[in-house]
Amino acid sequence: MQLSPVQKVFLTPDKASLIFATKGVISMAMSLFVAMALNLDRPYWALISAVFLQIRPESGLVIEKSLCQILGTLIGGAVGIFILEAFMGYPELAIGALALWLGVNSALSAMMRSINFIYAFAMAGITACIIVLLVMVSPTTANSQTIFDVAQSRISEIVVGSVCAALVSQLLWPISVTQVLQQQARLVVNQTLDYLAAELAKDSSHDQRHQHIDTIFTSLTALTDDATAVVYEGPLGPGKSRAANLLCNKVMSLLAVIQVFGRLQRNHPEQITPTLGQMLQALSDDFARMSASQDFDECYHIAKAQRSHFLKHRSDNPNESPLESRLLKVASELISDLMVVMKAYDALVSSRNVRLNAPALVPHRDPLVGLTTGFRTTVMFLIGAGIWLGTGSASALMIMILPVIFSVMMARLPMMILMMVLKRLLIGVAIATPLAIFFALNLLAQSSGDFELLAMILGAPFFVGLLALANKPTLPYGLGLCIPFVIMVQPSSDMSRAFAIDYTVSNALAIFVGVSILICLFKLITGPSAAMMQRFLIRSTVNDLRQLHKHHNPEDWFNGRMGDRLMRLTNADKGPQASGHRLTDIGLTGLNLGHISARLQRLLHGLNEANLSPILLEWQHALADAYLAASEGTTSNQFTNASNALVLALQQSSLPAQQRLVIEGMCARIAMTFERTAHDFKPI
Repeated sequence: MQLSPVQKVFLTPDKASLIFATKGVISMAMSLFVAMALNLDRPYWALISAVFLQIRPESGLVIEKSLCQILGTLIGGAVGIFILEAFMGYPELAIGALALWLGVNSALSAMMRSINFIYAFAMAGITACIIVLLVMVSPTTANSQTIFDVAQSRISEIVVGSVCAALVSQLLWPISVTQVLQQQARLVVNQTLDYLAAELAKDSSHDQRHQHIDTIFTSLTALTDDATAVVYEGPLGPGKSRAANLLCNKVMSLLAVIQVFGRLQRNHPEQITPTLGQMLQALSDDFARMSASQDFDECYHIAKAQRSHFLKHRSDNPNESPLESRLLKVASELISDLMVVMKAYDALVSSRNVRLNAPALVPHRDPLVGLTTGFRTTVMFLIGAGIWLGTGSASALMIMILPVIFSVMMARLPMMILMMVLKRLLIGVAIATPLAIFFALNLLAQSSGDFELLAMILGAPFFVGLLALANKPTLPYGLGLCIPFVIMVQPSSDMSRAFAIDYTVSNALAIFVGVSILICLFKLITGPSAAMMQRFLIRSTVNDLRQLHKHHNPEDWFNGRMGDRLMRLTNADKGPQASGHRLTDIGLTGLNLGHISARLQRLLHGLNEANLSPILLEWQHALADAYLAASEGTTSNQFTNASNALVLALQQSSLPAQQRLVIEGMCARIAMTFERTAHDFKPI
């Protein structure tokens, strides 16, 4: 009988999942023991802190998340104390200040891509929330000392959970980010080689090529995100991080450059001379050989021999047409970038320190997305506050805490995935409720209260939840089981309140209602439309094209800026209103244009003609404007006129004739690209 992915996780767990769950139970037991030994007021918050750190078990990622959690907690604690001191006598103002603080942190988190940095903003917001609300539950006993004690306890509990989880991750069956990066890097290199071969293959389909693109961007995003955490894994860590960034950067260059050849032979086959045809076939064959090989040295020597061949051919044939000269130049640069990718991969898998460097891919920061995320989180908090003030129930505090954390941390997920995750969270909550009432609390009520019995009773549900957390398909179930289970049981030295079944059921109901409200809010407050987001992404690319000439390493800078944009465009192409991968195509065109203009600057570097700078700047702006016009389905003569002016100025300059031919070919090919793009995007 074929088992489903969920059944496989629980019925036939693999070794890695069992180790993950065992480490998680140990770290949570250790967190609870230390928190109880320190006589902290609510030691179960240390458990919750440890649960969140289990989501990615690699040592570097756990350390990074621990640091982010501690920093966010300290900042949130300071803000919570300030709000209480300023507005203790005015609860409405205190709630308003909390809502504003949560909204600001949520908006800023939307500007991040790394989940660890998003988590830091979530902790900064929610720690202030916990401190203020727990003091406001008993306003008659509140004073400066009470406020400080509550803040100290909450911060201490969360820090204890972070430190214990980090220690267990480092000391027991450690998994390094370096190992994960090496696997991801190998996957990216193989996917890129497969795509390069598919782009040049005459029988590949449009859908096949874009399937390659989708997988590459997914892998690139994972690689560049994890590269920030490897710096915590010893003295070689920073070098590994730089090598990963360089690999991602140069893969972006390969994706940009290969478009030149693939689109030319598909859309303008009449331009393919016998020399170019032989060159494209040789490239395609070599890419296929490298993709099939498992030997780094073999792949590197294939690329090196191919580059030598192109350089020799160009020196032996100085009288090619402008287009042919340009394409042969591009081919040699493409192979050079591929060799750098191989070097970066070798640096990742080797045990020596490296000096390779390149900027990391940066997230696309859209203020509208930030405002939407902040507004949604604020509304979620205010709804919870309204329920709390209206009912006076302490359990209603859970609506203001747990759903708010989920609102921040899940805001960047695509809507379809987000709905699936939240619904599975609710299923996890539904499973956690009877486990807490009929299993954990029932057994604990009959026990002697010793820590050993407490750990044994809680260990089994935690182990099951952590098995789910260890696997992506079941991760939401595990999250929905573990955290609500902790909140319902509230393990501590004094569990008299937890044994009140009505209180436990109220907490479960509050969490369930809060997540249900959050699902509705995500459906109601959706943020900018897909069409608006696409316009923002394209206009951001246009702005970068205008600014490209101001940067010392324009290609690397542009690659870093385009990575997240292209990922978003490929995601938009998977939506229900997408058609034909057009958005990915326009994004790749923008990436290619950035590389073209950067290489034009490099070709003209060193010329002292005073009249050339304004002409080149006008050409750069015309290129950006023509790209924007083509994305809207229109064309103009502005770019053609700017290109003619540039070619005329170069004819009167000291630039060698061979380089003038290359630039003429470059302008001719760009003009073809704009005509084709405008035709594809022409309104129907």
